[in-house]
Amino acid sequence: MHDQLRDMGRQIVRDENLLDPGMRSRLWDRGDIMTMLKHKKGTRHVQGLILDFEKKNYVRTQKISWVKALSPSSSLDYLIEKCKLFLQLRAEEGELILDTEALKSLVNLRLLQINHAKVKGKFKSFPASLKWLQWKNCPLKKLPSDYAPHELAVLDLSESGIQRVWGWTRNKVAENLMVMNLRRCYNLEASPDLSGCKKLEKLDFKGCIQLTKIHESLGNVRTLLQLNLDECINLVEFPRDVSGLRLLQNLNLSNCLKLKELPQDIGSMNSLKELVVDKTAISMLPHSLYRLTKLEKLSLNDCKFIKRLPERLGNLISLKELSLNHSAVEELPDSIGSLSNLEKLSLMRCQSLTTIPESIRNLQSLMEVSINSSAIKELPAAIGSLPYLKTLFAGGCHFLSKLPDSIGGLASISELELDGTSIAELPEQIRGLKMIEKLYLRKCTSLRELPEAIGNILNLTTINLFGCNITELPESFGRLENLVMLRLDECRRLHKLPVSIGNLKSLCHLLMEKTAVTVLPENFGNLSSLMILKMQKDPLEYLRTQEQLVVLPNSFSKLSLLEELNARAWRISGKIPDDFEKLSSLDILDLGHNNFSSLPSSLCGLYLLRKLLLPHCEELKSLPPLPPSLEELDVSNCFGLETISDVSGLERLTLLNITNCEKVVDIPGIGCLKFLKRLYMSSCKACSLTVKRRLSKVLYLVPIRVHVLE
Repeated sequence: MHDQLRDMGRQIVRDENLLDPGMRSRLWDRGDIMTMLKHKKGTRHVQGLILDFEKKNYVRTQKISWVKALSPSSSLDYLIEKCKLFLQLRAEEGELILDTEALKSLVNLRLLQINHAKVKGKFKSFPASLKWLQWKNCPLKKLPSDYAPHELAVLDLSESGIQRVWGWTRNKVAENLMVMNLRRCYNLEASPDLSGCKKLEKLDFKGCIQLTKIHESLGNVRTLLQLNLDECINLVEFPRDVSGLRLLQNLNLSNCLKLKELPQDIGSMNSLKELVVDKTAISMLPHSLYRLTKLEKLSLNDCKFIKRLPERLGNLISLKELSLNHSAVEELPDSIGSLSNLEKLSLMRCQSLTTIPESIRNLQSLMEVSINSSAIKELPAAIGSLPYLKTLFAGGCHFLSKLPDSIGGLASISELELDGTSIAELPEQIRGLKMIEKLYLRKCTSLRELPEAIGNILNLTTINLFGCNITELPESFGRLENLVMLRLDECRRLHKLPVSIGNLKSLCHLLMEKTAVTVLPENFGNLSSLMILKMQKDPLEYLRTQEQLVVLPNSFSKLSLLEELNARAWRISGKIPDDFEKLSSLDILDLGHNNFSSLPSSLCGLYLLRKLLLPHCEELKSLPPLPPSLEELDVSNCFGLETISDVSGLERLTLLNITNCEKVVDIPGIGCLKFLKRLYMSSCKACSLTVKRRLSKVLYLVPIRVHVLE
């Protein structure tokens, strides 16, 4: 949509004068502009020139098609033409130098964009009407003294080699300047004297790594709204007197690694809404901070020297976000409870913070609390008094061993993350979390069971129990009618699923790899929405134990929406059910390391199946006809495999692995596999010669990588 509007606008400008670009209000075509300037045909109609002289890497952007070169001579001709084009373009680039004399006639020029340009001539020729000058990568060390931009409102010299912006006398100062962008001027050593700037609103020094201090005149720019000093890594001093910055709304001092203090009268910035001082050397916040009653965001992330916050922090009555991630803060003042508008409290990786004050009960607007990987030992009972809290992230709080019973009072919470905590049980009061949708308990190794009350949390869509030590799931689990994702991976002590699991009509993803579950309930096939089922076991564990062989439940074939099934090393024995073709949505089927002796002939009816993985199925005797959609087939190490049905219909097959299938004597139809790219048949001595003979007839058509180890 943006491109369409731009093109529409440009067409309107072209229509102003189709034959003479100099009569249009705006010009952006390089050819039109350079022709006009060369012949000095600019008129008072031109209000905007947009030129970007950045050099393009034509060698990389020009696509060279060697396929079209039909002979060595034509290849050479093609290369010569490309070299000529490249040299011509480079030559044209070298001529793009802007002569200021050509700008004299553009008396109404307001916008001039000359990024990456070189300029010759006197700068006093720049039109006095100029409002916006963008000159990225300006080659000058400072703006010349003969340039007096009285009307200039926007000055963008970002990414330039400029060392000093100006050295003008007071009567040449850009008194109408509103925006100054000096972002990533890596050689800038000092900020300019701004005492004559009466309208300046936005000042950006981000990434000026040579900048060590700010000119004291900054503190008196009464119109300034935004000041960005992010990544000024050598900045050591900020103006002490900032009493004039009463309209400043945003101050960003992030990554000023050497900045040790803020101005003591920072409280005079009484319009400040956002103060970001992440990753600075500041050790103490000024006492006057409490006067910033309009402040909405205070960010002190990675402030390794701030241990305490001002007692009067609670006076910041407009504060919505307080972020102390990875700071050295040891405690929060009780006055934090007075931050009645606080919506987000972030205390991640605060390794010295062990408690949260009970006064947080008064934070009635709080919606998000993040204490991930902090040293918090317990959550205050008052946390249950937060009616609008939507997310509580406490993952990685290794010292957190229990939840308060009051947790049930979080009536609005939608996401609770407790990964890696030492919690041994969930309180029955968890039934009160009526709105919760996502519950994360990954690697809670002390957790042995879930309460029956969990079945009352009907809005749950995701439960992640990866790596927990639970032994079983409560029968109430079947009441979670909205559950979409259930992760039980590496719950190595989980030995059975509840019978009620078949009631989870919304369940789409069931991930239960490396559990101790050996039997699926008979009603497992009632999971009518199931799309992904991953329940593979460790093949090495398979060899070490002598558990009973498994037969899939009769209802399994009712999983008609199942797209991916991984049942590797499940000890599946006997025959795979004949009605397996009812799994009509299967895309990936992995039954490796199992004990079944045959596959159903109906397998060919799985018209969407792309991958069939059967490695180490040592009892398998034969492969039935397979679906034409198949792209990968792996029957490696099927030592008992003797016959493979005709594969000529597998036109999409790209990979075939029959490594160590020593009893296979032939692969009928392999010569018809026109998309086959990789064939693995090491130690297949019985069929090696036959297969090679069949392939010799088609190798000239399709290059096939054959891996054979005799």
